[in-house]
Amino acid sequence: MVLVLTLVVVVMVVLVLVWAVSAYNRLVRRRNQVEAASAQIDVQLKRRHDLIPNLVETVKGYAAHESGTLDAVVRARQSAVAADGAPVQQRAAAENELTQVLSRLLAVAEAYPDLKASQNFGALQAELATTEDKIAYARQFLNNAVQTFNTSIETVPTNIVAGVGGFRPAEYFEVRVEERGNVSVQF
Repeated sequence: MVLVLTLVVVVMVVLVLVWAVSAYNRLVRRRNQVEAASAQIDVQLKRRHDLIPNLVETVKGYAAHESGTLDAVVRARQSAVAADGAPVQQRAAAENELTQVLSRLLAVAEAYPDLKASQNFGALQAELATTEDKIAYARQFLNNAVQTFNTSIETVPTNIVAGVGGFRPAEYFEVRVEERGNVSVQF
């Protein structure tokens, strides 16, 4: 009887350990997915940051007296580039500001028919629109990964392994509601 009870206890301990290792590995995979998704956003944001100087120079060639808007775009871009590596909410705020001033720049372009007709400007607008779509997709993928990860570390019984393993909730990359859809590209 003692041997059977000892065997049952040993099997239970082994099962708990196997479960704990499996839960820990699942949390690590989900954390890595969040990090990979965040890196993909960084790639797309860098691409957008690289497009902006060309867009500003093109607009400057046609609408040089719109220097206030052009300067605002340059400052917002510098702020967004400087926020690289900062906490997610700070980066998101800088990118939201950049999105706002880009929409103002594109609105200014509407007032200049020669600029709108420029092939260079059209190509840059198309490239920016494609990049914005990729950013939105990458943001959605990141936020889905964050939701899955956060749910995993907050639900019972995995939260025990998460607490022991030092897992902390990840942050969403959020766009303020009033700014969604502000960047529009018209040809």
